[in-house]
Amino acid sequence: MATYFIGDIQGCYDELRAILKQVDFSSENDQLWVCGDLVARGTQSLETLRYIKSLNNSAKVILGNHDLHLLAIYAGLKKEKPQDYLSELLNAPDVEKLMNWLAKQPLIQKLPHENTYMSHAGISPQWKLKEAIKYANWAHELISSPKRNKWLSLMYGEQPNDWNKAHTKIEKFRYTINALTRMRYCFLDKRLEFDSKSAPDNKNSTLKPWYELSTTVNKNNWVFGHWASLMGNCPHPNVYALDTGCVWGNHLTLLRWEDKAFFTEKKHS
Repeated sequence: MATYFIGDIQGCYDELRAILKQVDFSSENDQLWVCGDLVARGTQSLETLRYIKSLNNSAKVILGNHDLHLLAIYAGLKKEKPQDYLSELLNAPDVEKLMNWLAKQPLIQKLPHENTYMSHAGISPQWKLKEAIKYANWAHELISSPKRNKWLSLMYGEQPNDWNKAHTKIEKFRYTINALTRMRYCFLDKRLEFDSKSAPDNKNSTLKPWYELSTTVNKNNWVFGHWASLMGNCPHPNVYALDTGCVWGNHLTLLRWEDKAFFTEKKHS
């Protein structure tokens, strides 16, 4: 049995199937761990969701910001953007089943029997591991509850960006969603920053990548996606960045965990 981690698919279904063919992926023997953002910006979000859902227990999925936004669109809380290519999915006969399945996916997954974790954006430097898991599970319970739409409507906004100022239930929920699905950089005092998306260049002395400020990743492995401009280049020995911007014309990245072998599949024309 092999364990594979894959970066942001974002509706690149053909590339997904091609990269799995490269490694002779078997849903009977292997597991596919998906770093979130299964949908949006690519043209095959429907096929992607159907396929990942069909893998049942062979797929371990966490929610990304695009997945959460899709749930909000389906709930009528936000409008669909043409560049997200979600119309086919939203009008599919099985859309309700797909959305209910998606909403049940967690925000953090742990690899059994070892200290390896996966979330879409990483882990907030302001959190200890137990704290991150506690609030990830709590937010997951709210999103997968009958009050899903209420909580989806409350996740938007960039404040508080400081965990120490998240006092109410809503503030803690919003911070949790932002930290686990939207974070890239943090200020030096570990507050979240949301405007910068480029790769680190050491020119900005007021910001650092989250993994340079986190103490959790010094003792634990962390697999994440979300940050396409990194193109998989992360100097921290315990942190694995897997979003390599396939949807933007680059490539999809697959990591076989047992031997740390990387596989790529270029964007199909």
